[in-house]
Amino acid sequence: MHNNPSHVNYGFQYGEERPPAFAPGYPTAYPPAPQYTNRAPEPINTHHTATAGLPHTTVRRKGSRCKCLCITAAVVIIILILLGVAAVLLWYFLYGVCTLGRRCGQSNTCVRSSQWCDGVTDCPKGEDEAQCLYGVCTLGRKCGQNNKCVLSSQWCDGVTDCPEGEDEAQCFRFYGADFMLQSFSNEDQKWKVVCSDRWDSNIGKRACQQIGYSSSNYVNSGTINPGSVAADGYMTLNADYLALSSDPVHNSLSSSASCPTNEAVTLRCSDCGKSSALATRIVGGNVVTTTSRWPWQVSLQVSGNHMCGGSIITPSWIVTAAHCVQKYSSPSQWRVYAGFLTLTQMSYSSGNLVSEVISHSGYNTDTSTNDIALMKLRTPLQFSSSIAPVCLPNSGLDFSTSRTYYVTGWGATSNGGFASNDLREAQVSLISNTVCNSQQVYNGQITDSMICAGKLEGGVDSCQGDSGGPLVTSQSYLWWLVGDTSWGQGCAIRNRPGVYGNVTLFLDWIYTQMKKY
Repeated sequence: MHNNPSHVNYGFQYGEERPPAFAPGYPTAYPPAPQYTNRAPEPINTHHTATAGLPHTTVRRKGSRCKCLCITAAVVIIILILLGVAAVLLWYFLYGVCTLGRRCGQSNTCVRSSQWCDGVTDCPKGEDEAQCLYGVCTLGRKCGQNNKCVLSSQWCDGVTDCPEGEDEAQCFRFYGADFMLQSFSNEDQKWKVVCSDRWDSNIGKRACQQIGYSSSNYVNSGTINPGSVAADGYMTLNADYLALSSDPVHNSLSSSASCPTNEAVTLRCSDCGKSSALATRIVGGNVVTTTSRWPWQVSLQVSGNHMCGGSIITPSWIVTAAHCVQKYSSPSQWRVYAGFLTLTQMSYSSGNLVSEVISHSGYNTDTSTNDIALMKLRTPLQFSSSIAPVCLPNSGLDFSTSRTYYVTGWGATSNGGFASNDLREAQVSLISNTVCNSQQVYNGQITDSMICAGKLEGGVDSCQGDSGGPLVTSQSYLWWLVGDTSWGQGCAIRNRPGVYGNVTLFLDWIYTQMKKY
């Protein structure tokens, strides 16, 4: 829990399942059944009291011995039958219902608890090794925030295994600054570049829609030499795909060691990342004087009051922080203002209505983990030099601490101060989570869903009112959304840099919501 964080805010307000413990394993061998030995009947007492002085004879009943043997045999047979029934019941309860183990998915195979997560695959499909280490999917992938873990071989196989279909939702991704298209191969359990053979713009447009973008925002498909990125092979479009155009594109891709064209597909689903800002140099920042500098920056307001910032990623979608929408979760409460530099200018505009407010289901108000949210606009924005999207971060980009980053917003210019009327910008440095988690900085509070940025010596930072706004960097002449402003202790204080949501970690979640709504 944070120690009095002061700018996790909206309008200046703050605001796995471990595998079962090993049950006793199955006994290595069942205890031996009691041994019943057929013994001869005890001798019948023939010593009767005789009448004195009279001779007497011993009378043997011929059938007595036979009768006793029959009774003994019957008892033995009944006992053996009972033992057989007990054995069947024991097998059923130990194996049939897995009382001392766990069943392998839908299979009838029962694996003892001591064999679960032991590094050896015992289930037919490997379920016993798929979800280990306290809910981390060591041999698979977790279904969003659901605790269910799906094997990599079941990901993108055309069959929905996750409760909300996440395993079939994101089977494409973009690689590098050139937007090289990759598809997940469940056969090899690897991401592979898509071969350009038989690919065209119509297929590209369908692929963009299946990722989560609107077809109206489609830019183009191209080709590129994939170089070493294709070391693991290609995904090649089946020859009959055009006849099956209603099917998802990724279902018609097959793993291949080679590509006839030796070229990979590039795919631009959005004309993002363009800005007049050059890679040059809030608190310690500068006033922004042109709307084309950060055209994706928006102000999120409630009842005419600036509450948080946000970033345009498509004409209909805004990325912000989850803590911004905790108190005001109804879409009707919000207005989005795009293309403005000052709050005064916004007061003369009605803003843009919101149709959906979607907060990450895993957001934790105590730790600020998963502090990200989306807003969908009721009417798409009209893009221009003043209103344009920032690019979501592709896999394979360089987001190292050596790069230059920028934060923007209308937040306070001093700790505890009022919102700035002017949009401001500040140059910051990325700080590794190792450093940020050190005892003298945030002492272990930084999770994988967070990024630290600022200056350890203080003086430059985001502040109250900047929450939800962008942390960006430039690469290959495009601007990429690296983080959303989340929290911090104070503003611009030594050893207390700003903390941002790690947008790269949330890509699947973002695209899944864009497809759903």
